[in-house]
Formats: sequence, structure tokens, C-alpha cells
Amino acid sequence: MNPFHLHGKAALVTGGNGGIGLGMAKGLAAAGANLAIAGRDERKNSDAVRQLKELGVSAIAVQADLRDEKSCRRMVEEAAQKLGHLDTLVNNAGINIREPPQDLPIEAWREVLDTNLTSAFVASQAAYPHLKRAGGKIINIGSMMSIFGAAYLAPYAASKAGIVQLTKALACAWAKDNIQVNAVLPGWIDTALTQRARVELEGLNERVLTRTPAGRWGEPADLAGIAVFLASSASGFVTGTAIPVDGGYSSLG
Repeated sequence: MNPFHLHGKAALVTGGNGGIGLGMAKGLAAAGANLAIAGRDERKNSDAVRQLKELGVSAIAVQADLRDEKSCRRMVEEAAQKLGHLDTLVNNAGINIREPPQDLPIEAWREVLDTNLTSAFVASQAAYPHLKRAGGKIINIGSMMSIFGAAYLAPYAASKAGIVQLTKALACAWAKDNIQVNAVLPGWIDTALTQRARVELEGLNERVLTRTPAGRWGEPADLAGIAVFLASSASGFVTGTAIPVDGGYSSLG
């Protein structure tokens, strides 16, 4: 048996209609998993579902407002029902608001924390009974800001640092249920969000290239392999970790 195969498995990827989420979803699909993706943009959802089906698996889109607890729980139940079961949850959806902390409205703080961190907890809690039956997996998406500070990213950095500690807590609590919980910390990945950041932040491109030992920005496809590993039986004794996928960016300290 190939320990990396995912044939017959079912995964839900929040924010799976583009960027890192779609890159991971494609990796899971290529390994044989059926997919549910959660995203608010119906056009992007349809396009992502089409791309995933082209890889020979079943794929559906689920609408949800991850800031709303009931909507988040419905998302998980709908995905499990339509896919027939649920083996893997990827908590990827996230937003960022760039403001100096002294100017940040509390509403913006709550929006980022609710979207990036609270939704991951609620979705994991909702998925727990399904994953307990399956001996399943949770993959939480952190960031380089789980490790480093940044002047204009207080709520984002707080949420992503929280993702790492949430990962450890869930891993410890649910190990007895044969549920592995791990975090992935992407480095600078070329997505729509980072493309906008390069426009807004002068010199960002040069700083990233200079600091990254690999000498390039990552691509969403660079997250496919780690997704397959953490969703497969190959990682059956790996839990509570936070794994950078960053071209060596964090290795420089």
C-alpha cells in the first residue's frame, strides 16, 4: 500500500477556491481524495470545482460565513453529508487588515480573529465526531507571522500565533481518538493577496527574495505535498507540529 494515497478519503478545505487553499486541494485531489471547498465567491468556487474534477475526483462547493458559528457548523455538516463522510479538515480561510495597532478599530481586530482563529476552532469542534470515526486529520494554516512580528499586522499575527497553540492543544486532546492535528506555516507565497501587498509595500519583493534561501516566491502548488503528507497515513505518528513551507525563510532566524 502507498502510505500517501488518499483514495476513498474526503476532505474539506476552507478558503479552498484560490491561492494556498486551492493549491492544497489540488494536491489532495491528485492523491485521490474527494473535496469540498468552502468559499464566498461563487464564480471562484465553480472554477475551483471544475479544476478539481479534472483531476478525476468528486468535488463540491459549500457556502459559509466562517465568522458565524452556526454557518461554520453547517458548512462542516453539509460537506460530510454530501461527501458521505469526512476524513480531513483543512482550516485555511483567512483575512488580513494592515493598520498600525494604535489606529486599528476593535471591529477590525475581531473580524480578523473570528475569521482566522475562532473559525478554525469551531470547524474543528464540528468536525470532531466525523474525524473520530475516521481516525482523521486536521491541518491548520498558520503563517510566518506565527513566528515573526510585523508592525502593521497585529491581529493577523495574533491569530496565526494562536493557530499554532490551538494546533498543539487539539493534538494533545484528540490523540487518544487517533486524530492528528498539525499546522503548516507558509512563507511568502505568490497569491492574489501577496501580489497586492507587493504593490502596497515598496521594496517587499526585493526583501523577500533577498531573505529567502530558495531565491524565489513560493507557489500554491508548493503546498500540495505537505497537504498530502499530513492528510495521509504516512503522518500517522506526527501530531502537534508546525511545519514551515517557506523556502528556508524562517531558517535564518
